[in-house]
Amino acid sequence: MEPRDTSPDAVRVGVLLAGGESRRMGRDKRGLRLGGETLLRRNLAFLAGVFPVVALSVRSVEQAPPDLPHGVMVVEDETPGSPMGGLTGILASVGEPVFAMAADLIAPDGDAVARVLAAFRDVDVALPVAEDHLEPLHAVYGPRCLPHMRGLLAAGALSLLDLFPLVRVARVPFPDTAPFFNVNTPGDWVEARRRLAGAAWETGATDEREEAPASCGEPAHGRVSRAPGEPAVFGVVGRPDRGKTTLIERLIPEFTRRGLRVGTVKRVAKFDLDVPGKDSWRHAQAGADACAVGSPGKVAFVARQTEEPSLEDIVARYFAGFDVVVCEGYRREAADVVEVFRAGAGYESPVCAPDEPLALVTDAGLTHPHRFELDEAEALATFLVEHFGLNPDA
Repeated sequence: MEPRDTSPDAVRVGVLLAGGESRRMGRDKRGLRLGGETLLRRNLAFLAGVFPVVALSVRSVEQAPPDLPHGVMVVEDETPGSPMGGLTGILASVGEPVFAMAADLIAPDGDAVARVLAAFRDVDVALPVAEDHLEPLHAVYGPRCLPHMRGLLAAGALSLLDLFPLVRVARVPFPDTAPFFNVNTPGDWVEARRRLAGAAWETGATDEREEAPASCGEPAHGRVSRAPGEPAVFGVVGRPDRGKTTLIERLIPEFTRRGLRVGTVKRVAKFDLDVPGKDSWRHAQAGADACAVGSPGKVAFVARQTEEPSLEDIVARYFAGFDVVVCEGYRREAADVVEVFRAGAGYESPVCAPDEPLALVTDAGLTHPHRFELDEAEALATFLVEHFGLNPDA
């Protein structure tokens, strides 16, 4: 038998997914400018430097700007309303594998793209995974995905995460999400400007520098004021598998023994609470968009989503009346984060910039104004209670 060819499958088409409505940003993200050029044109130029064929995926041809670079193929979404609807249109048009990238990526990385392309061999999808989070909008999709995508869309499932159990997937590990940072909200824009310090960010309409919202500045290290009934929210972040969950497990009892009501949010790439064959699963298979399961001691609510809900939305909807919400992850969305960094765990440096975390929990020789050892959960909890003003008599 001849040896099997293990070279990556050829990918000639680079696609910019630009069919979103920018509802969370409040303006067309594609018109945001960096260094005098819109994100749309910058990212199209990046793809043109990597792929011989470049395509733009839009809800309708009217959504495409009239001054596109020469040679860019414009393809309408087959089913408007989600990236998967755009990808079905692209795959049906070209009939070959495509690399798909979000139009609001702020700094596409050629090395990151090359790693994903190299993983596309004898699979249907190749995509990055970083900090326990899949990156489906920086991925290669093969034509074998098309019938599965159409079947999911016909059933009302709009998320690309629903595709992955149905096809062959290569997951490419990355140490962090930096190469995939994109702009969904005004807060993301502020963070993007911080990351790209010195670059000129402008609005597409005026060429005037955008003012940062008052609530989105640098992390405050003084005591935090909150509206009555609003929980304190902070994220526990760090490199993968380096002690985030363990720290949260130690903090929760420290909060509860102080009489605080605690909630947690865990960010994952994919989950399903339904057990195949159970009634709730059958309801979902029949087409229900949401299902609640109640019992004397617990209630669970599962709903289909066309896009990932923001941390702000999750907290507002499910944690009213709580005192504190601890999030595992959500570095980009939580106003305050505590980083866990263990020495000798395979990484040379923390994931956050030195002035980014509210507190640093570490056994390494790192300095921080609010530094705690790995076993100092009680002291950390005391600091957080004071910082957020959670004392009963505060």
